[in-house]
Amino acid sequence: MSDESRNLLLVAQIGGAHGVRGELKITTFTADPMALANYRNLLRQDGSPAVVIASARPVKGGLVARLKGVDDRNAAEAMRGLKLYITRDVLPEPEEDEYYLADLIGLTVETEAGEVLGKVKLVQDFGAGDLLEIQPKAGASWWLPFTREAVPQVRIAEGKIIAAPPTMIEDEPTMPEAD
Repeated sequence: MSDESRNLLLVAQIGGAHGVRGELKITTFTADPMALANYRNLLRQDGSPAVVIASARPVKGGLVARLKGVDDRNAAEAMRGLKLYITRDVLPEPEEDEYYLADLIGLTVETEAGEVLGKVKLVQDFGAGDLLEIQPKAGASWWLPFTREAVPQVRIAEGKIIAAPPTMIEDEPTMPEAD
């Protein structure tokens, strides 16, 4: 893997053809779906050129786009599932107290007391907000809500996150006895 491909961020995935003239439905993973159209030159996971967006319009969940060289439905269908990336350096630096979620992956997760809980393996949003998948040194991974309450500090420069995970309940709840 080249140095460039290690610095790639997943920004979209082609869903399939839209209509008969070669337009495509693209699911975007950017805060503003139209930002994808501004990148124009999108890459494959290995860093090689993937597609060039000629035009785009927003739709629920992403974009409908026309790509250079894709002129009919068959060509569009052949691109179904293609993941699209950009290099990290084309993004603006985040504002203070803002983070690109991709920058959280690999950070060490610690409690305020310094107890290491694991590393961030993945960031996901299943519809109720961002979750950090934490992989401890041993055992199964677990999910931590990415909220200010559960993650009071993110220290990108130090390579760590300070977490206050919710209390775990070990015992089964008991049912009150019936009278």
